[in-house]
Amino acid sequence: MSLVVLGTVALDHVKTPSGARRDLLGGSASHFAMSARLFTQVHLVAIVGEDFPQKHITFLKQKGIDLTSLTIEKGKSFRWKGEYRGNDFNTAITLATELGVLMNFSPRLARHQRQIPNVFLANIDPDIQMQLLRLMGRPRLIGLDSMNLWINHKRSSLKRLMKKIHLFVANDGEARQLSQEHNLIKAAKALRKMGPSYIVIKKGEHGVLFYCDQFMFSFPAFPVEHVVDPTGAGDTFAGGLMGYLTKAGQVNEQTLRRALIYATTLSSFNVEGFGMAKTAPLTMAQVKQRMNKLIKFIAV
Repeated sequence: MSLVVLGTVALDHVKTPSGARRDLLGGSASHFAMSARLFTQVHLVAIVGEDFPQKHITFLKQKGIDLTSLTIEKGKSFRWKGEYRGNDFNTAITLATELGVLMNFSPRLARHQRQIPNVFLANIDPDIQMQLLRLMGRPRLIGLDSMNLWINHKRSSLKRLMKKIHLFVANDGEARQLSQEHNLIKAAKALRKMGPSYIVIKKGEHGVLFYCDQFMFSFPAFPVEHVVDPTGAGDTFAGGLMGYLTKAGQVNEQTLRRALIYATTLSSFNVEGFGMAKTAPLTMAQVKQRMNKLIKFIAV
């Protein structure tokens, strides 16, 4: 089985206490794909401008990511400039955003990709996410991510989309904001009532909470001693989650627990370097080695 991901492919300028980097390959779809490709074939749907470096496109292809539906248009690529200050790695301060060709993006999907059974709608405008869904056949598993911008400014579009998906991924702040519940268990239950069967709430350095009607569980994060750059950690997490579920071919308590352990492990690699410096060279053997440490860390 394979997996379609819709999202952004961007050029990031990131500054953290560890330093600064310009024109990093970034974006929700890029970070997601770099993680999910360890489990399955990933078909990436996004848009970039003519200025987008060919080296980044070549790099993604070399990682086995299918770029058939990556659109290249006249104009500038999506760029994001952000900074993490002090010891607060949970919140990025956005210094500049240049949407470029993303402003008029309508996703395109090759005919052979429309019947792919697994779809993840990574962070992007919910109206664009809905456009992609309308191009698909009958996906068996649809995952969704969003952010505070869309919750604030496109709540109605997001809530319409929530009725059509199976799995919703949000951080704790987004979950509280969308559900209007402070307690995360109450927030998860409120999000479940909006449509998706499976609710995943990321709690950053405090781990993850999972909720569905049949069961609920929580895992801690992998203890990382030195955080360099958390940009894309949430997308990396989602890639591990959806990638494993795609490979497993079924969704039940066992596969969900396993998927979230993989997701947590992969996101811990992401934060240890700028951009994809740590996730791009990863092998499954390295991931499993760290995952086993995490399992021992949380086992009774």
